[in-house]
Amino acid sequence: MATPYSDNIPQVVSDLVATPVVRNIGFSDLREALRLGWEDFKAIPSHAIILCIIYPVLGLVIARTVLGYSVLPLLFPLAAGFALIGPFAALGLYELSRRRERGEEPSAWHAFGVLRSPSFGAMLGLGVILLILFVVWVATADSIYVAIFGNTPAASIPDFASRIFTTSEGLKLMIVGCSVGFLFAVIALCISVVAFPLMLDRHANTTDAIRTSLQVVMKNPIAMATWGLIVAALLVIGSIPLFLGLAVVLPVLGHATWHLYRKVLEPDPHPWQEPPHPPKGRRYAADFPASLLPWGRDKP
Repeated sequence: MATPYSDNIPQVVSDLVATPVVRNIGFSDLREALRLGWEDFKAIPSHAIILCIIYPVLGLVIARTVLGYSVLPLLFPLAAGFALIGPFAALGLYELSRRRERGEEPSAWHAFGVLRSPSFGAMLGLGVILLILFVVWVATADSIYVAIFGNTPAASIPDFASRIFTTSEGLKLMIVGCSVGFLFAVIALCISVVAFPLMLDRHANTTDAIRTSLQVVMKNPIAMATWGLIVAALLVIGSIPLFLGLAVVLPVLGHATWHLYRKVLEPDPHPWQEPPHPPKGRRYAADFPASLLPWGRDKP
C-alpha cells in the first residue's frame, strides 16, 4: 500500500508492503522464462538493441584500450565482469517487459520510465554494490595474474595465448581465476537474481530486495544454479564474435529475468497502481515559445 500521492510521486510505506512469497520452480519454468524473453525481444527488438548496444561498443573499446596499454590479462576479466553489473543495466528491459505484460505497446521512451520510479534510489544503491563487486573482481583477477606470472607484460596476443594455454602457470591461472570468478558470480546472482524486478514492480527497498533474492536462491538452489550456468553460457556465446552477440543475448536475458521473477514469486495481492498522467491541454503554434514555459501552457 502507499500513502496518498504528492506531486504524482507515491510515498511508499515499506512496512505495509506485503512480504513476497517464494515459489518452487523447475527447469520447465526456466525454459519458459527464456521463451518469453525471446518473444519480448522479437516484439520490440529495435528498442532492446538501442538500450544494450553500449555493451558491444564498450567491449570493443575495452579490447582496444587493453591492447594499447599492454594489459591483455585484464581483457577476459573485464568482459566477464559485465555479468556482475548486467542486472542493473537491464532495468529498462524489465520495464518494457512489464508494460508488454499488461497489454501495452511499449516504446523506447518507456524504458526510461524507471528513472521516475519511487524505488529508483534503491535500485541505484544495489547498482553501486554490483559496481563495487565488479571493480573488486577486476582488481582480484589482476592480482592473481601478477602472483602467477609476475609483472612482466605479454609482448603480444600470441605471446599471451602461449603463456595461458601451453604452460603450467597458464593452467593454474585458468583454474584459480575461474574459481574465484565463479565465487563473484555466485554472490552477484544471490543478491540480485530478482532484486531489480522486485524493486521496479513492488517498490521494495534494497535490503528487502536482496533478502528476497537470497530466499529465492535458498528455496530453489538447483534451478538458480542452472539459471546462472545458462546466463554464463549465453554471455560467452555472445562475446565470441567481438562482443557483438551481446546485442541480442543481453536483451533476451533481461526480458527473461523479468519473467523468471514472475514465476518464482507469488503475485502481489496489493499491486501498486501507476497514477494517471494529467491530460494535456491543446497547444497552438502561435503560442510558441511561450508554451514551453510552465505558466504559458494551457490548463486542462
